[in-house]
Amino acid sequence: MYSDRIKHPALQHKLITAQEAAGMIRNNTVVGSSGFTQSGDSKVVLPALAERATHDPLQITLITGASLGHGTDGLLANAHALHRRLPFQVDPVLRKSINKGEVLFIDQHLSETAEQLKSGHFPHMDIAILEAALIEEDGSIVPTTSVGNSAAFAQLADKIIIELNISVPLSVNGLHDIFYTGNFPNHRIIPVTRPDMRIGRTSIPVDPEKIIGIVITDIQDSAADIAAPDAATTAIAGHLLEFFNYEIKKGRLTQSLLPLQAGIGKVANSVLTGLLNSDFHDLTMYSEVLQDSTFDLIDAGKMLFASGSSITVSAPYYEKIFREIERYKKHIVLRPQDISNAAEVIRRLGVISINTALECDIYGNVNSTHIGGTHMMNGIGGSGDFARNAYLSIFVTSAAGKNNDISRIVPMVPHVDHSEHDVDVIVTENGLADLRNLAPRERAKLMIAHCAHAEYRPHLQDYFTEACQAGGQTPHLLHKVFDWHTQYKNTGSMKKEVLEPEIY
Repeated sequence: MYSDRIKHPALQHKLITAQEAAGMIRNNTVVGSSGFTQSGDSKVVLPALAERATHDPLQITLITGASLGHGTDGLLANAHALHRRLPFQVDPVLRKSINKGEVLFIDQHLSETAEQLKSGHFPHMDIAILEAALIEEDGSIVPTTSVGNSAAFAQLADKIIIELNISVPLSVNGLHDIFYTGNFPNHRIIPVTRPDMRIGRTSIPVDPEKIIGIVITDIQDSAADIAAPDAATTAIAGHLLEFFNYEIKKGRLTQSLLPLQAGIGKVANSVLTGLLNSDFHDLTMYSEVLQDSTFDLIDAGKMLFASGSSITVSAPYYEKIFREIERYKKHIVLRPQDISNAAEVIRRLGVISINTALECDIYGNVNSTHIGGTHMMNGIGGSGDFARNAYLSIFVTSAAGKNNDISRIVPMVPHVDHSEHDVDVIVTENGLADLRNLAPRERAKLMIAHCAHAEYRPHLQDYFTEACQAGGQTPHLLHKVFDWHTQYKNTGSMKKEVLEPEIY
């Protein structure tokens, strides 16, 4: 019945249900699942495992590429089926379990997971659940809308369950570029010198003997929630495009810029959308996630080629992409995340990285992950892979949030994901601070003047002035440095009138 999808004859007899597949997963096992930013993930086996765990308690360690869709992480968390989770998530239910200490979450650079597994720093992987569009004659699998860590999981897991997704057209074959670096000390050079280079094969090698079951699915990826640009994100995009033009005038960039990387989210997506109506042309991308704006740029003839690890788009774009997949295959490629996020390639290509910050401090340190320094939001994802190695490391955020009760520019961030040494440019709707080759005191002046919200700017200046009087290469007042965060926790606002109410 599925001979066009399962070309290895012996595997055509291994069809099982999602419930049967879930029954093969034992308590205290290490499970790897395909999936990267809600695309190409397990759509039926992991949910069936969550259902099983409600009446047959068990817990697993779950490793993925990045986030899962369809609320799967939340289902597993509610069923208390997760003991340990890595390297990334976005589910609000799972987030609560993590912050309660019920699930042990390892927040990890996305480039590192495969290397950690290959090096034996994690317990051995017992079983992998991999989504595929096609099983070739040799047993290798053609992924769907993401590669993520699937290639590493296929290599390392003792047993494999395939979710064969027939909603993905067979024409997806040829979209992927699978390359193995090998293990240390014989790690191979990754010979990517242009984003459009293909260096591997189009399918993931799999030992057919390891495949213990094939589950047929017909479910599309969770649609990305792509927010339309608003006044703030449009202003941020405008500041950034003006900066690029300045760099061109200085001879440091051309109208084609350098390969772009943009983190997922409305701010980064808005920045890419801003390129549509610009004079930039012949753009390329070397990134993790290809979003709606990537395909808009391709359609407009602005972007020649985009390399990523997943396609994460809204529902209308999902339909459009697969309707025109043969055309788009000339302009995009999907790679394993240890290739898409490899420091070696990012540095060689001179990538311009654009990622979102939760908050930044006056010296350029960035918090991407922890609210109030303690409570996990989503995870660092690949932002650190790109920030440290990019030609230009850019972070974008609004100047304030929660009706201006939170300043996104603070004296000191209570959790550091990206230190000042890895941050070149910070942009808010108020302006842009180019922090390159500046001492801490110079950085602070730019951050306060250009990036801070007007309501908080005088109070940041007061803090900085007093800190400078106390001295230091990076001046701080340790007894005051987290007053704003403490105040917000106690009152729900960082505003000065709440900190120091007027006495009439």
